[in-house]
Amino acid sequence: MELLIRNGFVYDPLNGVNGEVMDIGVKNGKIVDPSEVDPLKAKVIDAKGKVVMPGGVDMHTHIAGAKVNAGRVMMPGDHYDSFIKLVKGVHRSGTGKRTPSTFLAGYRYAKMGWTTVAEPASPPLKTRHTHEELNDVPMVDKLCFLLLDSNRILLDYLSQGNLYNFKHALMWFLEASKCYAVKLVDPGVAVPWTWGRGYGMDLDDQIELFGLTPREIVVNFAKVNEELKLPHTIHVHCNKLGIPGNCETTLKTMDAVSGVKSDGLSIHITHIQFNSYLGDSWFNLKSGSEKIADYVNKHSHISLDAGQIDFGTAITMTADAPFEFALYHLARWKWAGAEVENECAAGIVPFKYKKRNMVNTVQWCIGLEVMLIVKDPWRVILSTDHPNGAPFTRYPKFIALLMSKKYREEIMKKLSKKGLKSSVLPAVEREYTLYEIVITTRAAPAKLLGIHEFKGHLGVGADADVAIYDLNPEEMDFSKDYVKVKEAFSKALYTIKGGEIVVKDGEVVKEVFGETIAVKFKERPDPEVVKDMEAKFREYYTVSFSNYVIRDEEIRKLKYMVCG
Repeated sequence: MELLIRNGFVYDPLNGVNGEVMDIGVKNGKIVDPSEVDPLKAKVIDAKGKVVMPGGVDMHTHIAGAKVNAGRVMMPGDHYDSFIKLVKGVHRSGTGKRTPSTFLAGYRYAKMGWTTVAEPASPPLKTRHTHEELNDVPMVDKLCFLLLDSNRILLDYLSQGNLYNFKHALMWFLEASKCYAVKLVDPGVAVPWTWGRGYGMDLDDQIELFGLTPREIVVNFAKVNEELKLPHTIHVHCNKLGIPGNCETTLKTMDAVSGVKSDGLSIHITHIQFNSYLGDSWFNLKSGSEKIADYVNKHSHISLDAGQIDFGTAITMTADAPFEFALYHLARWKWAGAEVENECAAGIVPFKYKKRNMVNTVQWCIGLEVMLIVKDPWRVILSTDHPNGAPFTRYPKFIALLMSKKYREEIMKKLSKKGLKSSVLPAVEREYTLYEIVITTRAAPAKLLGIHEFKGHLGVGADADVAIYDLNPEEMDFSKDYVKVKEAFSKALYTIKGGEIVVKDGEVVKEVFGETIAVKFKERPDPEVVKDMEAKFREYYTVSFSNYVIRDEEIRKLKYMVCG
């Protein structure tokens, strides 16, 4: 299919295009110079008075795998309240609001104009399940991050100081699982948790079995990540998540890797809202956003995503089992827990965020505060840690909140006054421009993930992933017209995926399947290290070494990024 998108207000920050009226050409699934498209043969889209931008990139969303499936089972009512019906020849059916089924997750992203997503935490032993679900998610390209912080084979090598074996084992794990990046969750805590301990472990506490600290885990992963030239930095869920006073632990974690590289990024701190708390109890909880933002503004080696919450029911799920077990005792609702042998421990707890609750008000403020106080939009990304903070379908609402102080003030009228006094959001004047919104939802996540050569922009050669919205920047005041901003981003006029129109006027018109992007190394894992790992598998695991490996043919439309 050839497309010619004419006369739209184009926003393409990776190419420095800020609302210029121009044409975009599409041919053979790629962006081309408009002169290469024959207007007599192509489908012409008149985008006059509309906004044209790259497809959205969500770098942190839990949409697939064993924990997500468990969340679906825990909330059956969720699947009665929200669904999409089968339309023959167009799309399949799907259900669920907070943990949507695989098909529905893809359709909902596409309806909003998002075209690439990253599943950010999959234990190696469970990753075949994750890929089976990702194979089923239409409309978007996918990446999967491998959960490795408590992997006992890797910790064995670290405890011995054997970084050579550690590096080659890490390569093997990433290639065997067809994953893209390294994920660390509450580093090392799954080890003591198997003995009923580990809640609140700080960066320099000892992991007894291995004689290591979380700091040593984070720093060594960061060093080897850089040595392997992985496209994305280590993706870190800091220790003491969700605990009052954890802001100091987060700052120590950021600082721990400050010397890994002479310049450039060395760590991505995820869902920063959950790790930005001051105070020593829930009764005196305060926002630590200013401290976090001040450090980020002064140091160039860190990127963040927000982990923004919204009010109402969410489903928290993470490989931080001690936190989830503690949250269960606060929520007193439901709890599911699982331990993956030699790799991680996870928990799932549904939770209700309440407007009049002081703590929940502070949490709601922090995510927005960090995004508004950090000066560089290229290093702070909009996320809800779906479904932990809110469903990803709330992105249009948060875009409007970032662009409108008036909208923030309207919501704050309904929140806990004590919570607002413990936050700085009421005093924050900044409002995002549309250009900055495109950075934080498209260009920056693509760049941070290392896929910006072909994602997150509309330059010649990029994948033809395009979103068109009913917004006219010459006629609108985004600060005052926040309702229209929210509505426009909720239903794209057009979503184009790989050069094909998949959404029109906010409705799915065609189902397509995107690629799964994984890493492969020029250097091969040392056969002697692999042999040693095989022996450890026989000692540690109930699954065989050969069954652990996911074959290329098990992945729908696999695409490799070669490292090294």
